[in-house]
Amino acid sequence: MPDQLDRMPVLYLSHGAPPLADDPTWTRQLADWSAALPRPKAILMVSAHWEAAPLAIGATSTVPLVYDFWGFPERYFQVRYPAPGAPELAAQVRGLLADYQPSEHPDRGLDHGAYVPLVEMYPTADIPVLQISMPTLDPAQLMDVGRKLAPLRGAGVLIVGSGFFTHNLSAIDMTGTAETTPPSWSAEFDDWGEQALRAADIDTLLDFRHTAPAGRLAHPRTEHFAPLFVSLGASLDRPQPQAVIDGFWYGLAKRSVQFN
Repeated sequence: MPDQLDRMPVLYLSHGAPPLADDPTWTRQLADWSAALPRPKAILMVSAHWEAAPLAIGATSTVPLVYDFWGFPERYFQVRYPAPGAPELAAQVRGLLADYQPSEHPDRGLDHGAYVPLVEMYPTADIPVLQISMPTLDPAQLMDVGRKLAPLRGAGVLIVGSGFFTHNLSAIDMTGTAETTPPSWSAEFDDWGEQALRAADIDTLLDFRHTAPAGRLAHPRTEHFAPLFVSLGASLDRPQPQAVIDGFWYGLAKRSVQFN
C-alpha cells in the first residue's frame, strides 16, 4: 500500500454550466487549482448529471461528449474534449465495486458535469478519464462507493465529485450578472456547509436535508450535493478539506474543496 503522502487528493467541485467558460475568474481558479495538484495518471469523474442503477461505467474509449443541456448558444455545443479512454481504470473500478454489479455503457461519453471543469483544469485532454454513475442519491450509500474507490488514490487516480454546492435554478435570476448578491438561502447553506466540512461533522452532512438551513431550497433535488459524499467516502481517514474555491455564481455557491 503506498504511503498516505503519495496518494492523490480527492476533489469535490462545483462544475458550473457551459457558460463557465466565459467567466475569467472561475476559469482561472480552476486552472490554478489543477496546476497545484500532482499530475494524475487518470481521472475518475462522478457527476451530478449521471444517475443510473445499477452503478454504470461509461465509455472506455474516446466517444462524443454528452451535451445534456439546452437553451444555450450553438458554440457551447461545439466544445470538444477528446480525452483518452481509461480501460485499465475501468477494470479496477469493476473490481472495487463488484458488490454494486456495475453495468457497462460503452457509448456514454462525458457529460457537462465532467467535461466543463476538465476543459479548464486539463485543457490538453491528455489524461485518461472515466466517468461512473451515481447508483443512488442516498448519502450513506454514496459514501460507501467512495470508500470502496479510495484505493485508487494510491494508484495515481484523481477522484472528482462534480456537483454544485447550492443548486436551485428556479429560484435564481440568470439574466443578471454572475456577481449578483446571492439569495439568503444560498448564502446560509454555504456558510453551514463550510462549518460542517471544517469540523468534519459527517453526521450533520449526511443529514443535510434536516440539519442545513434552507436545505430544501438550496437543493430541491439533491443530485448536485450528492457527489460530495463519494468524495467524503474516499477520504474518510482524513476528512477535513481544504477550501479551494468559494463565492457565488449567479447566486449559487460554487464552493469547491480538496481532501488531501
